[in-house]
Amino acid sequence: MIIRKETGQRMSKIVIHGQTVYLCGQVGDGANVTEQTRDCLARVDALLEQAGSSRNHILQAIVWLADMADFAEMNAVWDAWVPEGHAPARACGEARLARDARRVEIIVTAALKA
Repeated sequence: MIIRKETGQRMSKIVIHGQTVYLCGQVGDGANVTEQTRDCLARVDALLEQAGSSRNHILQAIVWLADMADFAEMNAVWDAWVPEGHAPARACGEARLARDARRVEIIVTAALKA
């Protein structure tokens, strides 16, 4: 069974299949990559909670940065957010994001809470 939440014409914000939760890419508001990453991760937290999961259950994260020069700044926020001992498999790359003001986008796959 596939469950879709917050579904629009283009995408669903959450898709659950079996015990796996897939989130659409999340971006955040803010003047710099620190603020955008914090807001983005707060949105991830809210969607994971809505799906019945949490940051402790993240399996994989894909991080897109508009500029790899922001890598350390984004990682400072990320490292403080990830629970110790629960770091997911992660990739990070540079990509042109949908709007020039966007500095970071994060895509998360997680397991449901047991």
